[in-house]
Amino acid sequence: MRRYILKTFLIAIIAGLGVSGGTIHTYAQSTPQAQLGEGHAYEIIGSEVWDVPDPVSGRGYQVFVALPPSYAEQPQRLYPVLYVTDADYAFPIVRQIGRRLNVEGPQIEEFILVGLSYGKGEDGAASRRRDYTPTPNGPSSSPPGTIHGQGAAYQKYLADRVKPFVAGHYRVDPDRSLFLGHSYGALLGAQILFSEPGLFSGYILGSPSLWFDKRHALKMEADYASHNDDLPAKVLLYVGEYEAKRKGDLRYSQTVDMVADNLALESVLQSREYPSLQLRSVVLDDEDHLTVAPRGFTHGLKYLLTLR
Repeated sequence: MRRYILKTFLIAIIAGLGVSGGTIHTYAQSTPQAQLGEGHAYEIIGSEVWDVPDPVSGRGYQVFVALPPSYAEQPQRLYPVLYVTDADYAFPIVRQIGRRLNVEGPQIEEFILVGLSYGKGEDGAASRRRDYTPTPNGPSSSPPGTIHGQGAAYQKYLADRVKPFVAGHYRVDPDRSLFLGHSYGALLGAQILFSEPGLFSGYILGSPSLWFDKRHALKMEADYASHNDDLPAKVLLYVGEYEAKRKGDLRYSQTVDMVADNLALESVLQSREYPSLQLRSVVLDDEDHLTVAPRGFTHGLKYLLTLR
């Protein structure tokens, strides 16, 4: 009897710790731990932060990781991975949406969430302008000294450093790497989609800044189409109703028409008739560029991770 109790206790310890890639992790439990009090900073309990620097640029970056509730309990299971840009904002929101969708029964697959930080010690706006844009031709309204156009270098960092790091530390499904970006983050996603589509199998492109540098992303799409007869990816495009341009009505954009740009991208992709492309595009009512993201994230998760 004592031997049975000891064996059961050891199994419980192993399941609670979990081992992956030689590293011991602690995972989020179904009953969350209490926050530290006495004025300590609020934490996302069950998350992990890793330094993953870029040896080429010499910049420091971090990845934030949240593992699914079943991760420790199912040690043989492989999970899809969702990489999200603008992690300071998107990581906590996507984590909670993903879990909330399954509160009253599973609607989507569980997934490993990876947040992509801005450069360590850098202003977030400056970091994203540099890393998420495809050319140096940024808008004239940019602050003096702003650097644009290093999206290709950041894409290589994702391919050469971040994805191998995640695959080496966690039980990932190698065929299910997904990308989520909003605004400039979605512009980066469009760049990847039209230059190295196999880097991810699914893309959530929210309010993509297709206007950047005279719609350079649409030129990238045309160049891709001229050399390829298929685009193997599952893509969701979303944009807010009030991102259309309507001068004088302050609910709407006063500078660029992102709804028209999104519809243009949707139309041209449909016209290609790529056999392996799965595409959905939505205009979300009563939303603008700043409010639309949480609804768009929800649509994206349900589209890419719906239970089969």
